[in-house]
Amino acid sequence: MEEVETLQGETEKVEPCPTPGLGQQISVSEFLCHCCYDVLINPTTLNCGHSFCRHCLALWWVSSKKNECPECREKWEGFPKINILLRDVIEKLFSDVIEQRKEDIQQNSDVAHSLATFQKYGNDQMPTVPNTGRINPRGGFFSGVLTALTCVAVVLLGYHWSSREFEDDLLVHKPVAKWTAEEVILWLEQLGPWASHYKERFLLEKVNGRLLLTLTEEDFTKEPYSVENSNHRRAIMAELECVKTLGVKPPQNLWEYKAVNPGKSLFLLYALKSSPRLSMLYLYLFDYAEAFLPFIHTICPMQEDEYEDTVTKLLDLKDPSWRQWREFTVKYLFLPYQLIAEFAWDWLDVHYWTSRFIIVNAMLLSVLELFSFWRLWSRGQLKTIPHRMWTHFWKVSTQGLFVAIFWPFIPQFVCNCLFYWALYFNPIINIDLVVTEIRRLETQVQ
Repeated sequence: MEEVETLQGETEKVEPCPTPGLGQQISVSEFLCHCCYDVLINPTTLNCGHSFCRHCLALWWVSSKKNECPECREKWEGFPKINILLRDVIEKLFSDVIEQRKEDIQQNSDVAHSLATFQKYGNDQMPTVPNTGRINPRGGFFSGVLTALTCVAVVLLGYHWSSREFEDDLLVHKPVAKWTAEEVILWLEQLGPWASHYKERFLLEKVNGRLLLTLTEEDFTKEPYSVENSNHRRAIMAELECVKTLGVKPPQNLWEYKAVNPGKSLFLLYALKSSPRLSMLYLYLFDYAEAFLPFIHTICPMQEDEYEDTVTKLLDLKDPSWRQWREFTVKYLFLPYQLIAEFAWDWLDVHYWTSRFIIVNAMLLSVLELFSFWRLWSRGQLKTIPHRMWTHFWKVSTQGLFVAIFWPFIPQFVCNCLFYWALYFNPIINIDLVVTEIRRLETQVQ
């Protein structure tokens, strides 16, 4: 009555309780909680219509672990919220009683713990609970965007799966001595755009794998090859030495690396997404020359590269300088996902769409990590970060050990599905998570 009259501007009726007729109708018994049988504090109304003090409902939920009404045992869906209208009416009618009860509740540690546990459960449920109420126009539009992005990801997945560059995959397994002249040209073209200047000369000489293995740097300076540019000649010889040492073409892009190292590529894809700092530490300790050095030289270049493309500048790598270590350490501690985005950005000319998916996903993961720190700071739980990090370390280590044990028994088809799912679908899922966090933050601010 009082609230309605205030909204309508009838300020002359702000105090309706002294009215004899109305005073006989309203009593404390009308606003009692059926758990504690006292005046409702932060009344929370369930789907069945019954209302309880929020701390009473939290105590009931913590003790029973059941999502049901304490009175009629009907299950409630979603996460119960405070009935704001009922709360405001009770606080205005019985302000003195409410203040005293709030002081008593704040001094009760069990109640505070139960409320915190109940709210944490609600926060965890919010992203997964469907909205059974009114239709949210923004949510409908966003669902359409997600559907469109999913369709794009499916198309890309089908493209990479069906029209895989089988010639590239073949070269990383086929011995060099068995390469045809066409395969030698393919190997040469992958060194960079500059190598196309020498393609015709190799074709005229019909250079196959056996002949390629006999060529020296002196041969490249003379006719018919005439590679006059010393940097180009050096790049060709560096790659040729790798080919001679390995006996096959070394992997030079994501797909070739996946063909040679299917298990490691799947591990790195998921590990860098869920735990980038531990994954980079793993690369430093156990895969320094093959993976870590190319990674750090790409994201923290020592100087202006004298080569023209991404592949050739990674052929002659030295230990990082102190300046590179300093830059890497700062980003490693505070912006680990930016390192992944920078690495993918440097490979845009090789992996056009795939690099973009990785960059977008890295940005979204950075935002989600920022939201996690903000949530801990707002709740005063920053002291729990070391414990959370230790728990996460053991969780990731256990999962890695589990995968390592069962890896030989996992079908290749399943591995491919997991690989492409993490590569193309995770960004779409993370967009939804970021939007959910933003809406939750807006709700808290309001």
